[in-house]
Amino acid sequence: MAFTPRFETLTDIYDHAIKSFGHRELFGAKRGGTWSWITYAEFAKKVEAFRGGLASLGVGKGDVVAIVSNNRVEWAVAAYAVYGLGAAFVPMYEAQNPKEWEFIAKDCDAKVLIAATTEIAEKTKPLLDSIASLKAIVSLAGSNGANGGDARVTTFDALCNSGKTAPAIKPKPGDTAGLIYTSGTTGNPKGVILTHANLANNVSAVHEIFPMEQADRSLSFLPWAHSFGQTCELHALFSMGASMGIAESVEKIVDNLAEVQPTLLFSVPRIFNKIYAGVQKQIASKPKAIQDMVKLALKYTAKERAGERLKVHELAVLQLTDKLVFSKVRAKFGGRLKYAFSGGAAISREVAEFIDSLGIVVYEGYGLTETSPIATANCPGERRIGSVGRAIPGVRIEIDPASAEKRPAENGRPARVEGEIVIYGHNVMKGYHRRDEENAAVFTKDGGFKTGDMGYVDPYGYLYITGRIKEQYKLENGKYVVPTPLEEAIKLSPFVLNVMVYGDNKPFNVALVVANMDAVKDWAQKNGVGGSGDALLKSDAVKALFKKELESNSKAFKGFESVQDFALISDDFTTANNMLTPSLKLKRREVVKAHGKTIEELYAKAKSAPKKQASATA
Repeated sequence: MAFTPRFETLTDIYDHAIKSFGHRELFGAKRGGTWSWITYAEFAKKVEAFRGGLASLGVGKGDVVAIVSNNRVEWAVAAYAVYGLGAAFVPMYEAQNPKEWEFIAKDCDAKVLIAATTEIAEKTKPLLDSIASLKAIVSLAGSNGANGGDARVTTFDALCNSGKTAPAIKPKPGDTAGLIYTSGTTGNPKGVILTHANLANNVSAVHEIFPMEQADRSLSFLPWAHSFGQTCELHALFSMGASMGIAESVEKIVDNLAEVQPTLLFSVPRIFNKIYAGVQKQIASKPKAIQDMVKLALKYTAKERAGERLKVHELAVLQLTDKLVFSKVRAKFGGRLKYAFSGGAAISREVAEFIDSLGIVVYEGYGLTETSPIATANCPGERRIGSVGRAIPGVRIEIDPASAEKRPAENGRPARVEGEIVIYGHNVMKGYHRRDEENAAVFTKDGGFKTGDMGYVDPYGYLYITGRIKEQYKLENGKYVVPTPLEEAIKLSPFVLNVMVYGDNKPFNVALVVANMDAVKDWAQKNGVGGSGDALLKSDAVKALFKKELESNSKAFKGFESVQDFALISDDFTTANNMLTPSLKLKRREVVKAHGKTIEELYAKAKSAPKKQASATA
């Protein structure tokens, strides 16, 4: 069946939303301890005012406006104001290195740079002299006309209150809507050119497969600077008349969930893992009878997912468990959460099934910045936990014949043809900005996008991701390891905050394990283990605890894939120490650079017991 998009451009989405949902609440933000909401109509007035202000700075069709800001109402105002001028919008993260702000602003030929704070405005002010295209900086903070003596620096309020007006234009579907710069786990970030058709068609496809409605509300914490948050949450919910509460911070997500009472949630596995660990910890503190009841309930919900009909006593257990445990967990999330969308990385099957059992349906999808981003998705009536769903309307998935290999049935997977995933359709980017060689490398002759991800498609059209080609490495024995699935499994331990598995050209895998110090301290106190900080992590009892945790969470993996030794560290991998990208992907090179000595010490230690290690890797 042919795909006919409902929207051709992002301005089509804007016009539809403002005309259809003017009186409804759109964005909520917490100020002074109170949540306040603006309607679609109020949002439109802000967009019109700021569009006029940007036009007074000379912004017009074909120009580029960049922004350094976390999610906020003004971010969305700026984006839709820019689209209405026929210009392109280029978002960046507040957590990014200022050198990356400079690189991106110069690479995309930004004419105006919007800064979230006066501090960021000051840091970027020198760019006015070093980047030829840059004519103005607009601070989202500060009073009207505050510019520090530089007429090229102004504020959001000053532009909105200038009284300037500019009529909205209708861009063509093939016009550039924006550039989203990839996180850059190595080297400088690449600008992904996304057209209005790329993004609007992706939103149109969402309309065909997901039952979102005006009454729905999300808690927005995924950055709109990332394609997942921008397309799937901001543009999609805006097009449906739904509302979004903007989270105060990642640390306050749980508090904000209770306050905003969302019906749906967009998240990456890292957040779902935290929810899973927190709920598991709560259940573990309950009496044994409650714990046993929860185990039975999880068993029975698994039967339901498999399509089996439950017996009367099994239904009774589910009802009682829901009343005593699961409903109270949902209440902490606001009590209205119906479903959750997971993307950005593969979610653990165990975590997805657990959240599903709580009464929150999990839909996992797949895509990349280069595919706008949605390529496949599980959806109502067509959902298989463990898969990332089928191709969305207007998109086709193939396995590259050049990399395809026949694999036997193993680890619960059927016999299959596995290889690099290639995506065709309306969602495929226009290309990388000024990267001709890389464009040649990722596009097939017939226009497909080579993702760099490995996977297979089952007989029913469901896609399964098995790893990232660039992250795959070879051990000394010639066997290949994809570390990400193992890392995700290890992170299910309540004692583990983060982990990196390493073994490139080595005899076996080792791991750097970031300990959850609060959980370790609590365990140590209950078990009479003394010490604090790094001294506690060096104790034999704590090492034995982590050894058991790693072994328990690695049972589904082959012997050569498992971790044979590990080092415990207390400092997490974060964006601040440059070990995570803004989209929370691990920068492996940076971790190795910072902890290379520790990794080599693990291998040096193994040389004193070669026979033991050799047998472990067989």
